Amino acid sequence: MRKVLITGANKGIGFETAKQLLSKGFYLYIGSRDLKKGVEAVKKLQADGFPNVEVVQLDVTEENSVKTAREEIGNKTEVLDILINNAGINGGSPYTALEASSDQYLTTFNTNVFGVARVTRAFIDILQKSPEPRIVNVSTSVGSLSLQSNPNWPAYDYAKYAVYGASKAALNMYTVHLAYELRDTDFKVNAVCPGYTSTDFTFHNGGEVALAGNRILKYALIGPEGPTGKFFSEETNPETGEIPW
Repeated sequence: MRKVLITGANKGIGFETAKQLLSKGFYLYIGSRDLKKGVEAVKKLQADGFPNVEVVQLDVTEENSVKTAREEIGNKTEVLDILINNAGINGGSPYTALEASSDQYLTTFNTNVFGVARVTRAFIDILQKSPEPRIVNVSTSVGSLSLQSNPNWPAYDYAKYAVYGASKAALNMYTVHLAYELRDTDFKVNAVCPGYTSTDFTFHNGGEVALAGNRILKYALIGPEGPTGKFFSEETNPETGEIPW
């Protein structure tokens, strides 16, 4: 049974992605900063008929928490097949470049960028033992420099989300370098925008969470001939999914 770790999977898109992977026969580790909320998420999934899931306390902003989670999962499995770096925050208000504080940038980057690097580095050894390792970094089209600087882009005015957008642009660059370093291996590493989705993160505005989860699932399950080192947003580009950095 193939195994997956999803960070921040106790709710929202991460939770939905977990449910979809469970329905396909995977074993799920739900990474949750708040252990109680993670336990509640596992109970919901088990009540829905998915027994192959457990929670691991994982705060991506804390080195010791990531290390402990790696030890805990490592004691249960020698191989991890998929890592979905889903945990993220929007940076809070004020959102604009001139108004946002340096603390906002530090806090947001610590989760959205440094947290991804921490978790990936910690779990890379057991991912390397998988015959088809996959890493999906959950990003956003708002993190595309090309799109965000285009006045004709429908979401051009989202530039007000400066902290969040900057952190995701940095995550995209990390994805490029990670894919490059793993280019001669069986890894597939991609940045995926699930689209504007109705969750707590968006104050329940946006599209259906099932569609967002499916978009992530697609790139978590790509075959050996699939892409790596790419940026996808099927909401932005329904034809091929790929969008510019």
